Parts: sequence; structure tokens; C-alpha cells
Amino acid sequence: MPEQAREGARGNAGRNPGGQGRGAGAARGAGSAVGGAPGRTGLLVPVLLLAACCVALAQTVVVTSLPLLQRQSEVSAATAAWLLTAFMLASAVVTPVAGRVGDLFGYRPVLTACLLCLAAGSALAAVAAHASWFGGMVAARVVQGCSGGAFPLAFGLARRLVPAARLGGVVAALSAMFGVGGALGMALGGPLADALGTDRLFWLLLLLAAAALAGVRTLPADAGTPAGRREGRPGVDLPGALLLAAALSALLLGITQGRAWGWGSARTLGLGAAAVLLGAAFALVERRAPAPLVDPALLRGRARAVTHLATLVVGAAMFSAVSLMPQFLQTPPAAGYGFGASATRTGLAVIPMAVAMVLAAPFAARLSARCGGRVTFGAGALLAALALGAMGTANGHLWEFTLEGTLLGVAYGLAFASLGQLVVASADRAHTGAATAINVILRTVGGAVGTQVSAVLVTASVPGGGGPPAESGYAAAFAVAAATALLALLLSRLMPAGAAATAPK
Repeated sequence: MPEQAREGARGNAGRNPGGQGRGAGAARGAGSAVGGAPGRTGLLVPVLLLAACCVALAQTVVVTSLPLLQRQSEVSAATAAWLLTAFMLASAVVTPVAGRVGDLFGYRPVLTACLLCLAAGSALAAVAAHASWFGGMVAARVVQGCSGGAFPLAFGLARRLVPAARLGGVVAALSAMFGVGGALGMALGGPLADALGTDRLFWLLLLLAAAALAGVRTLPADAGTPAGRREGRPGVDLPGALLLAAALSALLLGITQGRAWGWGSARTLGLGAAAVLLGAAFALVERRAPAPLVDPALLRGRARAVTHLATLVVGAAMFSAVSLMPQFLQTPPAAGYGFGASATRTGLAVIPMAVAMVLAAPFAARLSARCGGRVTFGAGALLAALALGAMGTANGHLWEFTLEGTLLGVAYGLAFASLGQLVVASADRAHTGAATAINVILRTVGGAVGTQVSAVLVTASVPGGGGPPAESGYAAAFAVAAATALLALLLSRLMPAGAAATAPK
């Protein structure tokens, strides 16, 4: 891509925002790490994948166990949903800050802090669940959500230490972990909670977080020391961080609670207005900040803008389907559709989708290297539209629904793996954390929007006397998700032709 080539040339010339990318400083750090400590850096990729998977799993592990947690805590369904909202809000607030702090002061120590939050939050959640203390569980989910910054930090470490020949595949795998961990959380959360209890579900998360922490400690001591720190850059943009945190909180809180409060209620509309005003203030502050939290240059240009917009759109399509699948599977057949699946059977039906995501990631890396990220993303969006359309029409047998979910997993792996590669390729090394943080946030926002739209469509089909939603509600929700995936396919045509998944040199 011409724009990336120009960036790479400037980087080689030694420009300030990460211009040392493959220069002497970065080369010495990466070279000494990779060449001088092969035993330790051999664990780099598995450790990063484990960390990313743990965080994604933690976000969705309560989805299928929400009814059980609701009964244990004696709260309403709307109140129990705060166990999801709390994690999402904390993650959205922390992710951009963690990414930028990692860019400036090192990825490994910030990644360690994020995983410590996951471990501490999991321990608190286990204690609170055992005591049926709902307020404690919500607080614990906030602490767990602070681990969301692990994603941009993992991308930053990979770009700093992984050889260029392997980087595309590693970035694709990390991108897929966002969905793989989320699918595994939904698949395993309900069965494990039923079999072991909700408190032990969180103790298992603590063990996974501890394993990831132990792995991070094996990485080279200088793994996250960027050239930006040696160049004496200013510290973190605190006003920008506070404004962005407030804007994202208002936006996501309005989206996730709008259905419960009423889309036309004063609270929902007020949060929407606040999100717009705070977002505008954030943009003004960032334009004037000497070291902005989010460099405006990361959003300029057709390639970056279209990639981020495509992330938002395809995130809405994919996550709406993921939220619908457990509900459809567990609907009693007496409603005229559904399979009356238990939590365990639902998990077994979702596992093939997670496996498909894992298998699609390396193929996406090879396809992007050969044909470009645009082709890979377009293939994923098209396959998603076909799978989602089939879910709303050909769903009379469990094997059909499982097969369609598996195809959706392949689509997810192709689409998000290519997006991760495109984002990393479009940013210089000194801004890898911030650039990928933006993309992670857009996935979250898109997922929140898609989930709420599908919930509105399904809820609107509930008969006046109560009972399960009509099958037409699910058909409409899957059809809207399929149309959204087709919109993502159209956006792929606006991406630069031959957009490759290689990092700027």
C-alpha cells in the first residue's frame, strides 16, 4: 500500500513516532531477546495467546450462567445483566490507556498489571459468588474488566519481538483469540457452573490468570522497552484519558441499558448526548496535546477509516448472532422451534464454532499474504452473511444449526484475523498499542450495538400473554445480522486493493 510504504520509509529514516521501528534500538531489543534467550522467547507466542484467551473468556464466562447467578443472588434479570455491563465498561475505559502506556513505557509491565487485575477480580468474584453477594460480584467484574488492556499490549509485544516472517500469523492468531475466548466462555461457563458451582467457575479463571502471569514473567526483561521511552517523550495524556473514559462509559451504558430504561427515556437520551459532547471535547484535546492518548493520525486516511468502520459493522453482525445462539438452542421445542438444550448441550453446540475460529486464523494469515487483507476480510464477511441467513431459515435440526455456527466461526476467524493484521500494518511500531486499542474498542461498541438490536427484535415478538418469543423474532434478528455482514462486505470494496498484512519496515 502506498501509504504504508511511505510510513515505512519515514520509519527507516528515523522519524519520531516510532521511526526507530526496525532501527538500531528496536533491533537490539528484539535481537537480543530472540537471539540471546531462545528458550525464554520460545514461549512468547503461547504466552500471548493464553493471556488474550483468558481475558476474552473472562468477559463471556457469565453469559450462560447468568440465570443461575440471578437465582443465587435473588436479583432481577435486568440487574443480573450488570455482571456483563460492568466488565464491558471497565474494559473499554482501560484498553486505550493501557495501549498507550505500553507504547510509552513498555508492554510487559502493563500486561502484568492487567493480568493481576484479572486474578484479583476472579478471587473477589469467587468469594462474592460463594456468599451470594451480588454487589461484590459486580465490583469484581469491574476489576476483571481492567484486564481488557491485555489485547493491545499483546499486539505490541508481538510486533516488537516476533520475526517479520512470522508476524502476520501471530497477529492473526491474537485477533482470533478475541472470538475464540469469548466462544469458549459461553460454551464452558454454564456447564462448569452447573457442575462445580459459580464460585469455582471464578477460581478456575484465577488459575488461568496465574498461568498467564507466570508465562509473562518468562519473557525477556527488556521485552517491552520501546524507543519512545529513551527519546524522553511526555507522559500519558491524562485529560484525554479522562475524557475518553467518560465518553465511552456514557456510550456503552446507554447502549447496554437502553432497552431496560427505555430508548426514549431521559437517562438513555442524556447518556447519548453526553457521549457526543464528551467525544467532541476529547477530539479537541487530542488535537492540541503534545503526546495525545490517541494520535489523530491513527484515524486519518481511507485505509484506516474504512478498516475501523468495517470493524464496527462486522462486530455488530457477529456478536448479535453469538448472543442469539444460546437463547435459540435453549428454547423448548413446544414453542415451535428450538431444541430445549441444557447449558451443557448448548456449550457442546458452540464449541465447534470456537474450534473453527482457531483453524481459520492461520489460513487467514496465508490468504492475506497472498491476496491482501481486503480479500480475506471480504471472504469472512460474505461467509458470515451466508451463515447468518441460514441460521434464520434452515434451523429445524440441531446438526444444521451447529454446522451454521461452525461456518460463522470460520467467517469470524477470517474477518477479525485480517482486521488485526491491517490495523497493525497501518500503524508505526511506537503506536501499535494505541492503534490496536482503538480497534478493540470498536469491536466492543459494535458488539454492544448488535446485541441490543437483536434483543429488541426478539423481544418485540413475545406474545401479549407472555411466553417464549415467536420464531419470527429470531428470523428477523438473524436477517438483520446477515444484512449487516453484507454491509461489511461492501465496505471491504473500499479498502485499498492488495492491502497486505505486513508491518511497516
